[in-house]
Amino acid sequence: MTQVVALLSLLVFTAIMVGIGLYSRKFTKTIDGFLLGGRNVGAWMSAFAYGTTYFSAVIFIGYAGKHGWDIGFGSMWIGIGNAFLGCLLSWKLMAKKTREMTHRLNAKTMPEFFQARYGSKAMKIYSALIIFIFLVPYAASVYKGLGLLFSTTFPSLSKISEYGATLPEGFMHSLLTFLTPTVICMAIVAILTAIYLVLGGYVATAITDFVQGIIMVVGVFVLIFSIVYSPQVGGFVNGVRQLREIEPKLLHPFGAGAWSFLLFNILLTSIGPLGLPQMVHKYYAIKDEEAIKKGTIISTAFALIIGCGAYFIGSFGRVVLNNQLPEAGGYDAVVPSMLIEAFGGSIVSNILLSLILLLVLSASMSTLSSIVLTSSSAITVDLLEEYKPNVDKKKQVVVLRLFCLLFVLLSFIFASMNISIIVSIMSFSWGVVSGCFIGPFIWGLYSKKVTKAGAWSGLLSGLVTVLCLVVYTTLTSEGGFAQAISNSPVYGVVAMIVSLVIVPVVSKFTKPVELDIAEAAFGAVTE
Repeated sequence: MTQVVALLSLLVFTAIMVGIGLYSRKFTKTIDGFLLGGRNVGAWMSAFAYGTTYFSAVIFIGYAGKHGWDIGFGSMWIGIGNAFLGCLLSWKLMAKKTREMTHRLNAKTMPEFFQARYGSKAMKIYSALIIFIFLVPYAASVYKGLGLLFSTTFPSLSKISEYGATLPEGFMHSLLTFLTPTVICMAIVAILTAIYLVLGGYVATAITDFVQGIIMVVGVFVLIFSIVYSPQVGGFVNGVRQLREIEPKLLHPFGAGAWSFLLFNILLTSIGPLGLPQMVHKYYAIKDEEAIKKGTIISTAFALIIGCGAYFIGSFGRVVLNNQLPEAGGYDAVVPSMLIEAFGGSIVSNILLSLILLLVLSASMSTLSSIVLTSSSAITVDLLEEYKPNVDKKKQVVVLRLFCLLFVLLSFIFASMNISIIVSIMSFSWGVVSGCFIGPFIWGLYSKKVTKAGAWSGLLSGLVTVLCLVVYTTLTSEGGFAQAISNSPVYGVVAMIVSLVIVPVVSKFTKPVELDIAEAAFGAVTE
């Protein structure tokens, strides 16, 4: 019964996503329409697009399970930081300025912004390559943990690979053994994302993000209620009592000595979005200043609900699972295992479990679509135009759609093959990309004194800082490269700080940007 209800829910969800893609086709006849929705997206859709891009399935499956298990209620500070720094501060600091300046410069992507703001084609090409190299592999990490939830919800899917193992060596044997529940789940996410993204571009992603955002909000409240009032927890007060008996530090407001860990994770996941192109892109498309004011409040509230809700749920992992970490899957299996333990076999429980499945699926698809759109535009708009400046605009839209398909396929292949070097790039991608872009972008919005050399110092410092720290840790620590990967949040924070500091310092001693370029960036808004 569980599988039937979940399958019906999935089919309805699929129909809605495809319908949105078909409806949005009329807005995608031009590059500006495909990438920005005509710069006419309202407050609710912009805010939900930002929030759903911010939170992927990783927060529910990976982070909430691990940090809730290790730190307890203190892990909710990460969600609070995400809301007030990653959303409120970001919207207050950047939304209006980004919308105005990208309008003036007619910039559709972050690489286009750098070219127009600093008068450098080389800067555009470099930043486009950074996006391609580090965001496409990062997209593969969006799939993480989904397979565990799918395999527990649809146990019969494992029979496909089991049957394949009984076949003689050959194509069918290889294909069917490859189709594990995890791979099937990733394929569903990839196919659905590709359909509505390729059909409807940014408008489709904004509408689907709104729908998916509603599912996420409702799903989090359902998840909180279901876990807290499950037989294992027995209500909030009883759950707190059990946590105190298991480990008192799980109730400590700062995780009992984990303050430094919390600080770096808050800074990385909350300040990092200020320099991530897939996040900043939402400000390019927002309709007007009134929408920005409303969007600021909406996105902050959304982040509080999703971020704090996820870590709150994870904090009860030890109670629901009797303080036994799952042998198969470890921390990533904590939340899926909690769901199986908490939900019984009644029809109501099956419906609730299906809603949670859609919650995690929605979180993944919204983040994936934004990353893919950003990555594909880096190649199609930013690099292709440099080598073929007179390319027909209609053909360019077709090429953009094809690259969207290609990048969805690549992220699926990377995730399913679990290539070690790709996994390593995923660990550093957030810090590298934000470390490269945060200084030149924020200073470029606010200061006419930022020079081309200053911007270049920021763009290069993010990559160089992380690479140097990785090499140093690998060569000097006992843990080697594995230790470097575990330190990736620290490296990302350091890279962002270096970028923010080095840009104005270098600008103080280098040649100013040409007057006409500065005036184009800081002139009157052209609506």
